[in-house]
Amino acid sequence: MEKKFKIVGLGEILWDVFPRGKKLGGAPANFAYFISKLGQSGIIASRIGNDSLGEEILESLDKLNLVKDFIQIDYSHTTSTVDVKLDSNGQPDYIIHKNIAWDFLELDDSWKMIARDADVVCFGTLAQRSVKSHKTIINFLKITITNTIKVLDINLRQNFYCAKTIIESLKFATILKLNQEELKILIDLIGYSNEKDDIVLCEKLIDEYDIKLICLTRGENGSLLVDRNNYFEHSGYKIVVGDTVGAGDAFTAAMVIQYLNGKTLEEISNTANKLGSWVSSQIGPTPILDKNIIKNLFINK
Repeated sequence: MEKKFKIVGLGEILWDVFPRGKKLGGAPANFAYFISKLGQSGIIASRIGNDSLGEEILESLDKLNLVKDFIQIDYSHTTSTVDVKLDSNGQPDYIIHKNIAWDFLELDDSWKMIARDADVVCFGTLAQRSVKSHKTIINFLKITITNTIKVLDINLRQNFYCAKTIIESLKFATILKLNQEELKILIDLIGYSNEKDDIVLCEKLIDEYDIKLICLTRGENGSLLVDRNNYFEHSGYKIVVGDTVGAGDAFTAAMVIQYLNGKTLEEISNTANKLGSWVSSQIGPTPILDKNIIKNLFINK
């Protein structure tokens, strides 16, 4: 049997509250969901409140057949909700509330165990907005083994980021994933604003922070993948947008699996864009994938 990789989504889990109702969300949780649906061991490491919304999250994880062993229960802070508004193109705007459970992540014994056992850890900057969770995430990354792939899905939201946190996170990153808007913010924060070429910018980041792969998503215009030796631009797939929430997380999951399997930049791009586009054509961040959809993802065209 092929080895199943242990792939951790570290950070926020929450309810995305849409006008039509709430959906399970949070970038690390969405990422772990798609990892699991694509046949690997997707693990969510996060924190919820001891409340009805937290109980509903645990019930949802059961229904999705996701491991809940690394979901911490906070008896002082509430489960996170995020208000999501969609524009006419299905693009989301988020209102993220403060001082909720995942602002108080703890590096307990079970998290130390999974940190040492993980093949991949995907983390972002949003869950590092509090001092406590920032410290926990950095210490989690520090105790992973040398070969653990660390994916920084930078995930800049509202004003919950700063140059110091981003630079510290970049120093851990094996893979950096960001979108076009996040790239603009990043280059201003770290002093690359005189450079306008995306490929050159990615090459500079690779050289300065010893990153192995950078993925820049471009929405309906596809993506750019850059490593030390090459780059590949994908024009994307044309779809009718349902909403784009979760599409980037799906993209990241497919990208990571193909990277682990030693695929070329073109093969990685094809698969990741297919899944991201399909999720954008659906409603909600974690739509159900059937076997035919999954099979089609890995057809290289």
